[in-house]
Amino acid sequence: MTGLEKIVKKIEDEANAAAAAKIEAAQAEAQTIYDTALQKAKAQSEEILAQSKAQADELLAGASSAAALAKRKALLSEKQSIINGVIADAQNALLALPEKEYFELIEKLLEKHMLAQHGEIFFSAADLKRLPTGFGLKLGVTAMAKGGSLKVSKEPRSINGGFILVYPDAEAGGDIEINCSFEALFYAAHEQLQDKITALLFS
Repeated sequence: MTGLEKIVKKIEDEANAAAAAKIEAAQAEAQTIYDTALQKAKAQSEEILAQSKAQADELLAGASSAAALAKRKALLSEKQSIINGVIADAQNALLALPEKEYFELIEKLLEKHMLAQHGEIFFSAADLKRLPTGFGLKLGVTAMAKGGSLKVSKEPRSINGGFILVYPDAEAGGDIEINCSFEALFYAAHEQLQDKITALLFS
């Protein structure tokens, strides 16, 4: 091999070595970039999965809470319906009492609510038609025992059982009206009755 050939061979060898080194460095850099990208992608994937799971858990919790609320509302509605039905049945039971027992109940209510004044008692049209003989006189005696007087009005009131007491109020220039119709009495005692029925049925 001549001197020139040796020089050319040396240049080729150095060039090949330099090229190999550059290729190796490029491959190492490419591997580093690949590894970094892979780790980043993995981290992003895990973050997305975690967020998705959190969102899924949140949606599930919300759905569960909504279902529980709907269940509670349905139960409360059903309970209220049962309570209202019991109260309505109780009122209907009073209306369905035999006449003797019904008017005995009217007397007891009257003794409790009448005033020691001169007043008038109003009944429904149905009750006016079935007033026991001498019932008005009996009520008058009861009123006298309380220091007042009472007469039965022939004018019917639009009520369904019970009665309405009316007393003149000279100071106010009008009337004092005491509504003892069954509707009014049950309405006034609704909360108390509801509590008692709830305790009996659902405790």
